[in-house]
This record gives sequence, C-alpha cells and structure tokens, in this order.
Amino acid sequence: MTASLTDTRSSELFRQALELLPGGVNSPVRAMRAIGRDPIFIARGEGAELYDVDGNCYVDYVCSWGPLIHGHAHPRVLAAIGEAAAKGTSFGAPTPAEVELAAEVVRRMEAVDMLRMTSSGTEAAMTAVRLARAATGREQVLKFAGAYHGHVDGLLADAGSGLATGGLPASPGVPASAAAATVVVPWNDADALIAATQRDEFAAILAEPLPANMGVVAPRSGFLELLRERADDNGALLVLDEVISGFRVARGGAQELTGVTGDLTILGKVIGGGLPAAAVGGRAELMRMLAPSGEVYQAGTLSGNPLAVAAGLATLELLDEPAYVRLGAITDRLAGGLREAAAGYPVQVASAPGLLTVFFSDRPVERFEDAQACDHEGYASWCRELLSRGVYPPPSQFEAWFPSLAHAPEQIERTLEAASAAFACLARVGVAP
Repeated sequence: MTASLTDTRSSELFRQALELLPGGVNSPVRAMRAIGRDPIFIARGEGAELYDVDGNCYVDYVCSWGPLIHGHAHPRVLAAIGEAAAKGTSFGAPTPAEVELAAEVVRRMEAVDMLRMTSSGTEAAMTAVRLARAATGREQVLKFAGAYHGHVDGLLADAGSGLATGGLPASPGVPASAAAATVVVPWNDADALIAATQRDEFAAILAEPLPANMGVVAPRSGFLELLRERADDNGALLVLDEVISGFRVARGGAQELTGVTGDLTILGKVIGGGLPAAAVGGRAELMRMLAPSGEVYQAGTLSGNPLAVAAGLATLELLDEPAYVRLGAITDRLAGGLREAAAGYPVQVASAPGLLTVFFSDRPVERFEDAQACDHEGYASWCRELLSRGVYPPPSQFEAWFPSLAHAPEQIERTLEAASAAFACLARVGVAP
C-alpha cells in the first residue's frame, strides 16, 4: 500500500498536533512544508522500511537523519538497549560503558585522545566553541555558509539544514552580540578563507569536513588542507563537525578519508545508535581544560546516558571494515541508479559512503549559493511522487539521503523504479527541467 496526501489517521493526528506543538512538530523539517504536504506520522520501523499510522510502507532514506546506519530496530542494538534498561535508565553517576564507548571512539579517530559526551550535537558544538575560546583567549569564530552546527545562537547565521529548508537567514531571538562574533565565508572559496584569516584572529574555524547540511557538497581538492594551514597560521583551533559523517562514511569518519584532522571533533548521530547522544573530542591538553579537570564548565544530567551508550556501542561494534565496503557499494548502486533514472532530467547526484543528495540543478553544486539556486519546486514535486510510490526521501533539497546497511538490493531496485516513474511524471505534467 502506498501513501496519499489525505492519509486519514496522519491528517487527524496532525490537526491535533497543531494545537499542541508549534507547527505540529518537534523539529521543523519534519513538517514537510518544503515539499508542499503535511507530515506523515510513523507507527514503526523495521530494517530499511517505515510504516505509517495508516499502514503504508516506505523504503526509508531519512533513517532518523543519520543515526540508524544499521536500519530500524536492529536486533543487536535493541538487545543492548534492553539489557541496559533492565539495570536502570539513568544514574547521574559514571558507568563502565561510558569508558568503553570513549575507548572505542579513541581507537577509531586519530584526532581524539579524550571525549566528553553530551545529549545532542548542538550541546557538543556549543562546548567545542567555548573550549576553543578558552584555549585561545579569542572570541571570533569562522564558519561556512550552508553549514549547520546546531541551534547555537552564534552559529545560526547562513546555516543549512532546517534554516535553509525554511528559507530563514538566521533566527529572531539571537543577540546581535552573538552574531557579531561569527564570520561566515563561502564553502570551497579559498580566496575568501585566506582573506578572512589574514584580516581577523579566530578562536575556531568550524567546518564539516564533508558537508551534508546543504546537501552533500564535497570539499574541492586541497580545500581541507588549506583549512588546516590557515587555522595553524591564524592561531585558531580547527573544529571539525562530524555529527553526520562520523562513523558513517568510514571507520574513522571523514577525517580518515581525507587525512586532515581537527584539533576538536564534534560527534553525534551514529555514536548514539538512534538514542540521544553526542560528544566533543580532541587532544588531551585541550580536553583537560573542561571541568572538573579544568575551569571550562560544561555539564549535562543525561550525558553518557546508559541506554544511549549501550546503543552506540552496539552500533559501532557492528561497523567493521567489510560493513563500510558494503555500505559504499549500496550507496554507489543507489547513486548510479538515480542518475540513470533521471533520464536526461538535469540533476546532480553527489555521494559519499552512506550519504547522497539529488540536486535539481544543471551544474555541479559546490557551495551554499549553488544549493539555493536549485529547482526546489521540482525537487518537492519529485518527493511527493516518491512518497506516493512508497519511497521516503528527505523532505528538503538541503538534506542528505541516508542509505543504510539494511537496504537490500530489492529495496534499492524498488527505489529506482519509483524514482524513474517520478521523473517521468514530472515530465508528463510539465514540471520543466
């Protein structure tokens, strides 16, 4: 059974939610406004598939926006959560599993000597910036247009993800003083980066080594090396945000693939295995500045929550080298098939292991302004057609697709058949390329 725009139970729930939740949702992009329809309420997930409250089944490429690299309800992950829950859900005290998870992260990531866990990527980004300011004695931070590092006041300028989806340049309620401490330059623009770092002194240069919050936009050759060089010359810390790419694109994240390491690394999503967990990690001398070792304060009641740590450990234990080879092959088949399915329709399919974006553009997307110039109405129409055919894509041109290890060949083929039919439908109804 496939979905329609009048899914009775979903529509009823959305009407109720509008009276109880701002916009009817607890995170903006879930509202599906960018693709011109109401949200779909989900009843359950299994493997690579979602089932909504009306009984419709979808091949899922959101996968909780990245954490579910093994798909929904993986037995090993569920067993680990159940075993941990049976012992108690939260203690507000250290547990052995926190030490195990930190050790596993340190083994996987060359740039990480120590780890501080948080409950969200936003908290981890906030902690990284505070730590960088304390370490350097400076206030200004450099970030890139289209990058989203959580809803921290000073990092919302020219952000991607939900702000880009909603067409918001920043956010009301952010003090001018917070925004003034952030300098934004275009991604992949070497000249702009050099000019900014010659002009100003920064506490941190903050970047996704493999951006995925304006869609997947890979760094140009040499750009990450330039980031490392300019950070060192400027005296800034290089903070690499691997909330999305960490443990997804490779065992050691994007830093393993590129060979460029950060002074601090922000982690999330996969590290929690689908439960709320994130972390900031880095060199020992920097991390020891955090309380109680040092004077930089950070705290969290549920940081290192036993259930989240158990889910994260189980998820990472399943991610060996053969798993990444398989995930790369799944992604390549999907990306290649989507290019073929477009049948001349002008799209760009950008991909990395476990990530891809279908940009409705007739030229490669290399920076945020390119992503903004895409045919968003065309993407929205295509998404609605995919949903009607049982495929659940990200409901925003600015978000990545998240293929998982649970996506079997038959589900990939179902997706490509639906994509081909959706492109054909766009042409038939006159959605101009």
